[in-house]
Amino acid sequence: MNKIETALYELSEMDELAMRDSPVHSLSPVSKLIATAAYIVTVVSFDKYDLPGIMMMVVWPLILYQLSDTSVALCFHKLRIVLPLVLAVGVFNPIFDRAPAFMIGNVTVTSGTISMISLMLKGTECLMASFLLMATTSIDSLCAALRKLRFPQMPVTLLLLTYRYVGVLTEEASVMTDAYHLRAPGQKGVHFSAWGSFLGQLLLRSMDRAQDLYASMQLRGYSGSFHYALMPPFTGRDIVYLAVSLPAFLLMRTGNIAEMIGKMVLR
Repeated sequence: MNKIETALYELSEMDELAMRDSPVHSLSPVSKLIATAAYIVTVVSFDKYDLPGIMMMVVWPLILYQLSDTSVALCFHKLRIVLPLVLAVGVFNPIFDRAPAFMIGNVTVTSGTISMISLMLKGTECLMASFLLMATTSIDSLCAALRKLRFPQMPVTLLLLTYRYVGVLTEEASVMTDAYHLRAPGQKGVHFSAWGSFLGQLLLRSMDRAQDLYASMQLRGYSGSFHYALMPPFTGRDIVYLAVSLPAFLLMRTGNIAEMIGKMVLR
């Protein structure tokens, strides 16, 4: 399996994850979208030196990963390309912010080190929450939830079509790459002299497939709305889910939960 086929497989695997059955999957996409957005806003709002508070925020996605039977290791594997970029944010903070914060034995921990770790945790937690939303909600249901929340139709439609057409483009690239290797056995990659014709054919083939895809969407009833999407209704479970999640975010943001737990343990 080449890299293109691997990428195509991982893309289809996300759709399979969203079709599974669990207490989190059965929630309405509207409630999951609201809770995820509130979680990300809460995480980002923490001060860059509030390391204990940011660490406490990881509890919410970990609980939902268990309830949805989604592997945390799978999350980090899927995000292996994006995660290093997120972890690189703030990597120079220890250089520019050398003010001492506290001592661990004879080692001085600077404020820059704390802010660097805090920014890394913030990015990781936001990625975990976003991946959980995608792993428990299909792209059609997610777009339908965005429209129910009165998001503009054009960007929502662009999100759906981009997601669909990326799969089409990847599949066509995989077929053309296999055909090229059959005609040029033993050659690694596509030769420089064939790049122009290869990309041109890829564009034309992808446009033809995209037209077929859009026609099939119209046959299923797509006309700019998402009434065809299989979306669980908003029920009492969603109200309970939001009634628990949103106050929990507020409590973790305003109250020093880590300090309270530490005092209880030391008693």
